[in-house]
Amino acid sequence: MYTFRIVIVTVASFKGGVGKTTTAMHIAAYLNEKAPTVLIDGDPNRSATAWSKRSEAGLPFKVVDERQLAKAAREFDSMVIDTQARPTAEDLKELVEGCDLLIVPATPDSLSLDALMLTVNALETFGAERFRILLTIIPPKPNRDGEEARSVLSEAGLPIFQGSIRRFHAFQKAALAGRLVHEVNDPNARAGWEDYQAVGKELKA
Repeated sequence: MYTFRIVIVTVASFKGGVGKTTTAMHIAAYLNEKAPTVLIDGDPNRSATAWSKRSEAGLPFKVVDERQLAKAAREFDSMVIDTQARPTAEDLKELVEGCDLLIVPATPDSLSLDALMLTVNALETFGAERFRILLTIIPPKPNRDGEEARSVLSEAGLPIFQGSIRRFHAFQKAALAGRLVHEVNDPNARAGWEDYQAVGKELKA
């Protein structure tokens, strides 16, 4: 059961190409179904802003940059922050201290997992507890990379979402069209949205 004072969810990663902005967009969409939500685009590349500008029909939530953070905090019940890739340890400390939950997306490949461990090590140096790992871009079966990565992370005692995000071309279509994944014409569009809905249900205010 959600109790919406302000729910602040931050998405951050030491590695690009792990679905950081895609995750921020779809978590914002999920939270917006519960209460008015704004996405803060804190990435200098402005990927979320560009995504929203490609939308002809408009997104169900507002996308602003960090300069409008103070105003957005007064106007919305929930906030999702898309950060720059590869934040410094100091930036990461400030990010985790300023949110209710830090989501760290990672793909199930060795380079991404190596970068993930750098992120986790940085978080553990200052005793951060409000973070959780999200496995993204999971290749389809019979590939077992997702299962193996989950096993490694679980055995290491790291906090991880039970849900994960499968690799679907529908997400690329959504970004190019400026839409959410379930709004595009693709046979896997609904399944992609269901993946994020499952993750959204694990969030706690």
